[in-house]
Amino acid sequence: MTQGERIKEIRKSLNLTLEKFGEKIGVTKTAISRIEKGERGCTEQMTKAICREFGIDYIFLTTGEGEMFVDSDDDFIEKIDRIMAGENDARKNIFKFMLSLNDDDIAALGRILDQMIEFFNEKD
Repeated sequence: MTQGERIKEIRKSLNLTLEKFGEKIGVTKTAISRIEKGERGCTEQMTKAICREFGIDYIFLTTGEGEMFVDSDDDFIEKIDRIMAGENDARKNIFKFMLSLNDDDIAALGRILDQMIEFFNEKD
């Protein structure tokens, strides 16, 4: 997938017209259309503007690798708030447990999770 195709995918996922997408980053709808069609390249300045304005991951936009959107701390905090306000005690208790751990415990848990990931990747 080209960078232009990724920009189109981003624009469509945000449900924005060419005009509205362009307005947000200071270019015309014609400029966005030409980039999406591969008739024109995306400048570094425009790439950074798209990432900043829409919360897009720079690596995704430039290479196609990784996730489209960057999780902000606000998004993360909102998700935790929803879990803590919900009725699922198991989820709440996981967060409460994590808060009770010291730095050494967190490091050990991180090592265990890394080993689990490695195990399951080798298994596939």
